[in-house]
This record gives sequence, structure tokens and C-alpha cells, in this order.
Amino acid sequence: MRIHHLNCVTMCPPGGALMDGRQRPKGVPAALVCHCLLVETEQGLVLVDTGFGLQDVLHPRPRLSSFFLGLNRPQLHEGLTAVRQLERLGFKASDVRHIVLTHLDFDHAGGLDDFPMARVHVMNAEVEAAAAQRTWLDRERFRPRQWRTQPHWVTYAMPRGGERWFGFECVRELSGLPPEILLVPLVGHTLGHAGVAIQQQDGWLLHAGDAYFHHQEMNPDRPTCTPGLLMYQELMQKDGRMRRLNQERLRALVRHHDRDVKVFCAHDAVEFERMEEEARSHEEHALRGLGSVRPELGLTEPSLPT
Repeated sequence: MRIHHLNCVTMCPPGGALMDGRQRPKGVPAALVCHCLLVETEQGLVLVDTGFGLQDVLHPRPRLSSFFLGLNRPQLHEGLTAVRQLERLGFKASDVRHIVLTHLDFDHAGGLDDFPMARVHVMNAEVEAAAAQRTWLDRERFRPRQWRTQPHWVTYAMPRGGERWFGFECVRELSGLPPEILLVPLVGHTLGHAGVAIQQQDGWLLHAGDAYFHHQEMNPDRPTCTPGLLMYQELMQKDGRMRRLNQERLRALVRHHDRDVKVFCAHDAVEFERMEEEARSHEEHALRGLGSVRPELGLTEPSLPT
């Protein structure tokens, strides 16, 4: 399988280094990516999360919450949507056969209606919570305009005593997907939140979604988080105890299996840039092995603000 790392819109909340931890000139906002994956498989293209979509860019209100538009200040450029990035890689929207979601927050599911032929794989608890719209926060974060036209849902119950993946319970045999792609429940941020694990020849990737927000949270010895992102996580959490427990489990995974599994979250720019560079190096190494030269595929977006 070949994997592309896509940033499907950068969010620029206020706070600078207090938010993302990167030093920058005074007044320059933070930069939080929306890290999605495009996976080429024998079953067609698979997207892991969609980031913001075309309709979010063209009609942000009332499709998106005014509260989160003001708080996160997404840079809504059409060229950064998943569907436009796919087109630059030579694909069509209809080539995407499956979308695997970490959860249904507005910045992860906004592109669903750009891929009407795709089957959408998600935990059943997430769909139930998003549809119920029980609280003000639920109504702000889960935006039915983003996904109510999507007809092809495939939902999964929380595993109970089933298959294990590096100590985590996981959902095996995702319908129509290769066995190398797994849903790994990581409840806390939302009630149906999950990571997505993908097996490559040299090990696993784990897209941990919003299970954490800053790369230093995965430091197994001295985990830290910026004040801004810590406050944001506490604002958004549906189960704080489970969120903290799953972060501890992810740190244990990093501590004991760092050679086997590369863990990254959805919004950390440092992790995104590192994973993108590793993917590019892997591609170049593979091409050298074939003894051929291919043109640059344009896998990167413009540099993030520094």
C-alpha cells in the first residue's frame, strides 16, 4: 500500500506558541493541521478522515459553527480540500471507495459529501452521539449538513474481548477493506472516537485522531502539552477519564513498540511534517530501487506559518 499524507486545511487559532508550542513573531497565529491519509489499495482509494470539504470552503455558514469558526479560524482554501488534492495526484473523487473516520467532528468529516460513492466506516457509538445532538457542544461540533447526504454508512460496535492489537482492542475485518487497516477504539475525546491503524511492510502507522493534540504528549518519560491545547482538549472531551487513560496507553505503546508502530495525531504540524518527509524519503528510496526517475508528485502543501 502507498500512503499519502494530506493537510486538509490549516486552522490558525490565537495564542501562538501557547497553543502549538512553536516560536514565531508576535501576533502570528498558531497552526494546527488537519492530517488525513490517502491510502492506495487493491480495493481502490481509502481516505482516513476528510478534513474540511468543498462546501465548508464555499459556504462556511451555517454549515460550520460560528463558535468554532471564530475559535479555530480555519484557512478555508479550496485547494487544500481532500478532493482537490486527490485531483492533483491524478485521481477522481469516484476513485475513493472507502472513508475511515476517527470521529465525526466538523474538522474531520467535512469532506464526506465530496465522495458520495464511498462507504463510510465509523464506530456506531459515534454515529449515535452525533445524531442525538444532546448538548450545546454536540450541536456545535457535530454538523449534520456535512454528512446527512452520505448514504453509505458502515458502523461497528465496540469490541468486547475480541482481537487485540499491541494491547488495544480493535475492530477486525472492516467490510470491504484489506486486513491491514484496523479501527482501534480510543474513547474520550468523543464517545465513539477511534484510531486507524495501517500495516506497511516496515511496520504500522497509527493515526490517533484527537486522542491527543501535541507531539510532546507522547513523550513516555515527561509528557507535556501547551496550555492552549490542554484547555481545548478539556473543552472538547466527552469522557475525561477515558481520554487520559488512552493517552497513557498510547505512551506505553510508544515506549515499548516505537520500532513497530509510528503514532501521530490529527492536528500536530511537527508530526505532519515528519510523517510527510518520511513518506517522501520512502518514495525516493523505492524509486532508486527501481532504477527509474519519476517527477515530483506534489504531495506537500505550502509551508505552514513559522
